Amino acid sequence: MKENKFSTRYMAAAAMFSALSFVAVLLAKVIPNVAGFLSYEPKDAVIVIAGLLYGPLTSVLISVIVSFIEMITISTTGPYGLLMNVVSTCAFAVPAAWFYQKHRTQKGAVIGLAIGVITMVVAMLLWNYIITPFYMGVPRSTVAGMLMSVFLPFNLIKGGINAALTLLLYKPVVGALRKAGLAKPSSSGTKSSFSLGFTLFALAVLITFVLLFLVMIGVL
Repeated sequence: MKENKFSTRYMAAAAMFSALSFVAVLLAKVIPNVAGFLSYEPKDAVIVIAGLLYGPLTSVLISVIVSFIEMITISTTGPYGLLMNVVSTCAFAVPAAWFYQKHRTQKGAVIGLAIGVITMVVAMLLWNYIITPFYMGVPRSTVAGMLMSVFLPFNLIKGGINAALTLLLYKPVVGALRKAGLAKPSSSGTKSSFSLGFTLFALAVLITFVLLFLVMIGVL
């Protein structure tokens, strides 16, 4: 959906998504960390919904804003945390939003989000290998030993949860925005193909990855 990036409607929507993303960060503080420092945050689901609706650059903008606010308020990882948050979110949201902009269908949403998850997992393997030794103060060999056993499953599970949340929340969020006048009506003139069966599929994916996360943190 093309939108004037300087319109009042766009700025209001971007501000709303930024606020919701930061609230998601705060709510996630009650979720136990993985390996003592990897934290799951549902903000990526909020940010990718903004990207699906307004385009990939919106996801980049909101990611930078929210990560900066997080850094100066509640984060203990400083600029390293800012960098890793932006890289992780953008690696997930930008490919997903870009693909969906080209293929605005139910299938396009699923494929786009799958691409986003894969891109994010690969990107975080590389960036954790490069950056984590600096802010954790450990040898790079230690981090290398964690790539396949910790970072890969954590980011895959995190991406799976956020992708499923996106599929579940996109239609109601966009519907609410259109009713509020913060998003344009669908240009296709057709009803959304996000059916009950599709919702059940997304819910099954969400439950699967949540169970995997609970296993990873030792609850199950």
